[in-house]
Amino acid sequence: MARKAGEQLNAHAAPATNGHMGIQQQHQPSSQPLSTQQLISHIPKILPHERVFPIQIGSELFKLSGASLSSDAPSYFSQYFLCQIKHAEENGEDISSAIRTLSIDRDPDTFKDIALHLQGYHVKPRDATHFVRLFADAQFYRLPKLMSQLYEESIFTTIGERQFEIPRELFSDPGNSPNFFSLGFAVFFSSPDELFPGLDREGLIRPPSIVPPAIPTRNGDIFAELLNLLRGYPVNIRDEGHRAELLRDCRYFNFKGLEQRLIPHHISYNLSRRRHEIVLRLRDILKSGITMASEPTALDPAAGWVNYARPFVDDKAHELVLEIGDESTRLQFGPNGSAGNMRAEFFGEVKTRVAKLFEVISTKLNLPLTTQPLGLLMAQGGASSQPATPGNTPLSEDLVRVMLDPEASVTLDGKPWSLKEAGNIPAPSSAGGLGAANSGGEQNSPTPLPLSVPASQPFSRKRRRVEMNGGLEEWIVRTGQWRLRIQGVKNGKAAIECCLVAVKLDAMSSEHARNVQRPFLGG
Repeated sequence: MARKAGEQLNAHAAPATNGHMGIQQQHQPSSQPLSTQQLISHIPKILPHERVFPIQIGSELFKLSGASLSSDAPSYFSQYFLCQIKHAEENGEDISSAIRTLSIDRDPDTFKDIALHLQGYHVKPRDATHFVRLFADAQFYRLPKLMSQLYEESIFTTIGERQFEIPRELFSDPGNSPNFFSLGFAVFFSSPDELFPGLDREGLIRPPSIVPPAIPTRNGDIFAELLNLLRGYPVNIRDEGHRAELLRDCRYFNFKGLEQRLIPHHISYNLSRRRHEIVLRLRDILKSGITMASEPTALDPAAGWVNYARPFVDDKAHELVLEIGDESTRLQFGPNGSAGNMRAEFFGEVKTRVAKLFEVISTKLNLPLTTQPLGLLMAQGGASSQPATPGNTPLSEDLVRVMLDPEASVTLDGKPWSLKEAGNIPAPSSAGGLGAANSGGEQNSPTPLPLSVPASQPFSRKRRRVEMNGGLEEWIVRTGQWRLRIQGVKNGKAAIECCLVAVKLDAMSSEHARNVQRPFLGG
């Protein structure tokens, strides 16, 4: 028994007697975690780690070790007590009696969280008010680690009556940054070295007051849906009014990429044309999304189509189908109702937008923005003084050329209308079989035939209206969808022009037809 006890004693004592082997085992990966002394050694020894320093914050007294104060230093605290220690050493005084209490007139509740941070705990802001208080005091006390941590924290704000915690990475997408938050709340997005820019810290009694970020004029529920979209979740758009609310706040917060995802659009693959198409409204077209797709033919080497890719969203361009509504388009047929030389006239804001669109297309095609002689242009005040009209671009006259293809879907006066049934089918042209006037001439124009007259409209009334317009038939297009074709032209303002190729039209042939479809107020 004694021998066994001795063997056990020696077994337990062996690691202690073999000091060299014991040290090697401590440094192996399977050794125990670092001791408290080793962990403390990672904290810079700015203040004596074992000494306790008194700090009076408001009405409460806090006592923190030198290790805690040194863990986030240099700071206001470390500099204050370090100066006292150096002064005592220079004068040969006892350090314990030389250290005085640091009194600061700030909020003790906020400092409790700062003390936890200094003691090694992770402190997370609870709401917007807590965030700005930590933010302000971290700067006032000059705590570099806490400032850096808060700089990376989520954004706390109140939208309407709802509070939000927004991860900053949601704004990392170039399409959604810079935005309202990075610009309007710039103090929370500046770098830790540039906090409170322009503020003289010398002699600063307290930091300036920071109001918690809040936007009371916006709808918190709408903003919550925008955040879900930014996180990648789908949002059910209930109706056009709901979409308008989402788009309005997207523009308010400057979420450009998200706005492009929300604008009304439709992307599909047209098997007949063997290409992808995107349908967009005229007011949603952006300059940066427009591209040209060349499609030359033997008879027209300049032929092509206007394509579009939504900025920040689409990775490739699609053939553009442009939707123009608001009853702002008037179609004018050729003499005696001929569809061979149709023209479109635009009104109001739509006219300006079409002109701007043609200017962008001209730029993409490397064409000058105006075809007027420089001397005449300068005499009239320069290019910027010219009215916004398609005629002031090199791609069109004031009345834009239109192609009415037999495949186009047309609703006239509320009833289906077909170019084939009307007997007014244009002859094939060099533009891939589309009905159009050919390259500045009329040699391919069809034989003029009168357009069909709806049974609800007296023929005599229509005839009088046509005669009053010089024998020209006119339609008012309530809503139209058009492709934009680039084609060569002879004897024109430029070597090429932009034509509107009808895809789908909802039109009216008279005021009587418009009145028939006019609703009463209240449904």
